[in-house]
Order: sequence, then C-alpha cells, then structure tokens
Amino acid sequence: MKVVVVGAGLAGLAAGHELRRAGAEVVVLEARDRVGGRLEGGEIEGFPIDLGGTWIGEGHTRMHALVEELGLETVRTWNDAGKVLVQLGRRRVLVEGAKGAVPRLNPVALADLAQGLARFGRLARAVDPDQPWGHPRAELLDGQTFETWIRRNLRTPSGRAYFRVATEAVFSADASDLSLLHALFYAVSNTDLETLLAVDRGAQQDRVVGGAAVVADRLAVGLDVRFSTPVAMIAHGDTGVTVTTHAGEGFAADRVVVALPPTLAGRLRYDPPLPAWRDQLTQKLPAGTVAKTFAAYPTPFWREQGLNGQVACAAGPVKVTFDVSPASAEIGILLGFVEGGEARRWQRLTEAERREAVVDSFVRFFGPQAARPVAYVEKDWTSEEFTRGCYGAHFAPGVWTSYGDVLRPPVGRIHWAGAEYAVEWNGYMEGAVRSGIATAQEVVDTVRPAQRRKRSQTSVTR
Repeated sequence: MKVVVVGAGLAGLAAGHELRRAGAEVVVLEARDRVGGRLEGGEIEGFPIDLGGTWIGEGHTRMHALVEELGLETVRTWNDAGKVLVQLGRRRVLVEGAKGAVPRLNPVALADLAQGLARFGRLARAVDPDQPWGHPRAELLDGQTFETWIRRNLRTPSGRAYFRVATEAVFSADASDLSLLHALFYAVSNTDLETLLAVDRGAQQDRVVGGAAVVADRLAVGLDVRFSTPVAMIAHGDTGVTVTTHAGEGFAADRVVVALPPTLAGRLRYDPPLPAWRDQLTQKLPAGTVAKTFAAYPTPFWREQGLNGQVACAAGPVKVTFDVSPASAEIGILLGFVEGGEARRWQRLTEAERREAVVDSFVRFFGPQAARPVAYVEKDWTSEEFTRGCYGAHFAPGVWTSYGDVLRPPVGRIHWAGAEYAVEWNGYMEGAVRSGIATAQEVVDTVRPAQRRKRSQTSVTR
C-alpha cells in the first residue's frame, strides 16, 4: 500500500508513522522548508521560544507519551509563586497562584460569573463532541453566536468581559465570530472551559524543554519528507490517487491523507472536484487571528513584585500574558498574545507601532521596568503563506448543523487529519496527534478488507 501524506505538521507526521508501522510505503509532502506546521521554534537572546504551539496539558496523554518516547522532557509553566493580574474592568485584581481560572471579583460580579460558568458547563456537558449536531437543541444552539449567549446570560460588565477574553484566548477570535454550539463542543472536547483556561491541571500546564517544535523534528526522523513541495492538485478515482505539486511532479498512491487546516485543504484542486457539501464546508471554516509577541529582560523582574507573569485583561492589544522564561531564570521572557479583533487591527500597524503597542501593554501590567526589553520578537500567524491563521478553525453559526456530518469522513480515497478533526482535545497538539493516528487506522481498516477480497478472488481464479 502506498500513501501520500500532504502536510508535515504533527497530524501528518503521526499519520505517517502509524502507516509505516502498518507496512505502508509513505511519502510526506511539505510546502515549507521545515516540519511542524503550526509548531515553530525560534529564539530570543539565544534562548529557545515557541513561536507556534506551546503547551501540553495534564490530560494530553498522547503528547506526554510521545515526549517520553522521543527522549524529551517537559517543564511546568511558571505558576508556583506570585499572583495573576486580572483586569476585567476598572479594578485590577491579584489572584493567588492561578490554581483555578476564576478571578476574585466583587460579590455581585463573582456571583454573576459563577452562574454563567455553571450554565455554560451544563450546556457543554450535554453536547457529544463526536456529533455536536446531534444535540436535541442543536439548531437553536448553532443558530446564535457565542456573543449573543454572553449578552443574554451575563449581567455584569466583568462577567461578560471574562467570557470575551476567554474566547479570544481559546479561539483567537471574537465571541461574535463563532456559534454557541461550537463553543460548547470545544469546551467538552477539552474537558471543560476551566481546563482550557487553567495552568495547573489545565491545558497550559507544561512546556517541552527546547520547544515543542523539537517533537516534530524528532518525529520526522525515518520518514520520507519532501520539503518545499507545495501540492497543487489531487486526482482521485476508483483505482488510486495522483498528487501533483506546483512544480509538476506527480506522486501516485493508493490513498492520500490531507493533513492541512480545512481552509487550506479547500484551496487545493481536486479532480474530480470534491462534493459540493465538502467544498462548502472548507469555505466556512476560517482560521483564528493571532500573533505571539515576546519581550526579553535581564531578569524576570515581575517575580520580585509578587507577580507570576500571567495576565488576563479586557484592554488590549495584549490581553493575555505568560512567563516563558527558561527554568534557570537566566533571563526573563514575557509572552503576550494579540488575538481576534485586536490582532486584526494591530497587524495593520507598522513594525515600530506594533512593538510599541505590545511593550506599552507590558508596562501597564508590570510597571516601568517592562519599557526596556533587551530583545523583542513577534510572529503573526495570519501572514504565514501555508497557515493563514491560528490556533485553528472556528465554526460560525449554522456550520455544525449544516456540515458537521461531512467534516471527518473520507471522500473516496482522500482522508483528512489535523487538530480540527479531533474528537478529544480538539485544536491542541494532543488533538492533532490523536487525529493523525486515527486517520492512519482509518486508512488501514479501509484497505485491508479490499486486499483480502483481492487475494480471495485471485485464489478462486487459480
């Protein structure tokens, strides 16, 4: 069996490995000159940073196992000492240790937030992440934006601000961009909203020493990966597939795994064209808008102020920050996220204006010492030719109920893989790996019966 995998992100690499283990002949075609996809390593002042995907959560069992198998290590996100700065309105609140994701607000706002989280949690637990469209009230849930639900169910400015900042942090989109059903699906796919936002025992618990991109680098060892080979067209039929690159090189195979974000998969040419419903789906799954910004300082000075470097703020452009300094604390590194509508405005500024806006945000959070970073790095994922946005795709109102049932099934000999296709831990590195493994098994399970039938027919003929 010959299989072409399009895309050398975590999902494509995981699929390639599983297929090789099953005895398939695999070639991976990658448009970039590196593996990793939405993982990318970088450095600031000589220390490694994650320009792309960063965290492994407590329940990310596949990623933890993979890190161990590849001989890598993880380090806890700095969270054991200092306080989190939360500003959802005029008042700045310091939260001890960030063991949970709920800030200590005034009693009225806290009660409002508590009831909102409880209500959202009840709704989410009733959604099946394998089939969100099967919910008894799916049409109602999918027919409204998450912003509509926030306005109807939260009464205080702080309560509403919490959910809006959370939406930007999780989806790199505004609450008005996605449907309520998608927010519920995503929460239950990743356990719950609190897990998505938390550090300890949450989705931001651990980082890979040396950067998450090292996982992709080592996972690619032994695979036949062709770099700088963007795919132009996939011809598919009853007897096989031919994947043609922009340079005109053709790769014939029995099956193809397209391990690209849905919107990029929709930009490939297919012969014959994909069914209308599948093509329509890819047109309706935009990627989020996000930039990661880093500022380096001689020391992590914020720790001396009793802060742990984490911020959640309703005022941008940077609204969420983390301390991503090396474990040795030889240098202090702040990571600031610019997401959703804030990112759409920020990315149109000049380079100098963008830097100034980010550093000004750090100064608001951590004081005048933050005004003088020794180095600054930014990564705007929407400007990446072969990504066009992160962290993943989000579903606008009506998409799950109209097209959800055609998201994961293959189209003939074309199979799909990626973080967006994962049932569990959707959108994370964990989800990408799980999706790649599941898709590889899908290919094997599809091909083996056909091979048995062919052998049986041959023996009868003989």
